[in-house]
Amino acid sequence: MTLFDDLFSYEALEQALSDDARIRAMLRFDAALAMALAIAGVVPAGAARTLAQHCQTFSPDLNAIAKQAALAGNLAIPLVKSLTEAISQQDKDAARFLHWGATSQDVIDTGFLLQARDVVALIEGDLAHLTHWLALLAERHVDTPCVARTWMQQALPTTFGVIVAGWLDAILRHRTRLRELSPRLLTLQFGGAVGTLAALGEKGPDVAKHLAAELQLSLPTLPWHTHRDRIGELATFLGLLTGTLGKIARDISLRAQMEVGELSEPAAEGRGGSSTMPQKRNPITCAVVLAAATRVPGLVSTVLAATQQEYERGLGGWQAEWETLPDLLRISAGALHHLAEMLPGLQVHRERMCQNMESSNGLIFAEAVSVALGDRMGKMPAHLLVEAASHKAVAEHRHLKDVLREEPNLRGHLTPADLEALFDPRNYLGSAAEFVRNVVGNARAFPHPS
Repeated sequence: MTLFDDLFSYEALEQALSDDARIRAMLRFDAALAMALAIAGVVPAGAARTLAQHCQTFSPDLNAIAKQAALAGNLAIPLVKSLTEAISQQDKDAARFLHWGATSQDVIDTGFLLQARDVVALIEGDLAHLTHWLALLAERHVDTPCVARTWMQQALPTTFGVIVAGWLDAILRHRTRLRELSPRLLTLQFGGAVGTLAALGEKGPDVAKHLAAELQLSLPTLPWHTHRDRIGELATFLGLLTGTLGKIARDISLRAQMEVGELSEPAAEGRGGSSTMPQKRNPITCAVVLAAATRVPGLVSTVLAATQQEYERGLGGWQAEWETLPDLLRISAGALHHLAEMLPGLQVHRERMCQNMESSNGLIFAEAVSVALGDRMGKMPAHLLVEAASHKAVAEHRHLKDVLREEPNLRGHLTPADLEALFDPRNYLGSAAEFVRNVVGNARAFPHPS
């Protein structure tokens, strides 16, 4: 199904995860294996060059490979068979060395990792792009007051800058995770039938070393056919990343509600419209990201459930990864890309943020007054006084400041000027600006987008 590709994915990602890309990655493994075998002295150099050339130019019938895979149990068996037949027509001696010493799982796992490396590069680029724009947005709004909400209710003043800094700080942690994960993930899979490379005799480790170098992958201490923690780590990283993207999209979409009106996705012809309501401006990118955040946990759980594989080569668990992992990469990387593309055009409505601050008739400043009074008359008496005044303000539909001006127990503790200052949001932002500067400083230490 391709109808939703533009909505949930994008062209470069689809190319990296296409059927053709999967087959090309597997053929690249066998081309590199031929060269590694030659370097290690296992096969003649001329035969290796013939094999590598055919791997690079071979164009299999994907429909035929798919149908044969349904009988064989995996893609590698019909692919190697059809390639061997093609090579045999020109060089039978060379053809017999194709796939020498390897097993189906070696070519399938390593082929996937080559695809994953391409997708990781796309993710790294979009994370850098997202970091850049979040840092700019946080700096721009370091002193922009807005309502902080807890339990979906107005709580205290904050700044939009510190909200964005929270998003940015999480993205920086994901960039660190990915940087740490990549060397562990991008590790050669090459063990032969049961992980001993017995078919290569004493040459096995040497061939593996050269194969890893040819493919620019890390060389593991030993083959890892049924030890899937590397794959599980990739899945959990994608789950955590998409969860953060969902958090950002949830925040933006809630603040984009007409009743709140503090943010809007970029406006464009045909973007976010309704088939029946001409006034609608729907947050399309947020919908895509939230859909991804809903779908991804199930895929992650499938990959983690598949880590419990049997003996030296698994049955069922390994096969469960084949469609799940590409789907997981596609959905996560697609959501990241669309959010990174939307964010530079995010519209911030400062005036509405100020209006919402005033909509509670001053109740948002109740804690500020209570804390100031607590220094003068004790915490509990101050709390009770402000609580009673707040209830009165609600019951009489009056501003809390006006109610407190009439409060006789306030006299001698707070002057009118003190009271006025307590209802200025700029005076009750705590360390928000410092937090923003710290996170933005950390962001600057990461590479900028190209």
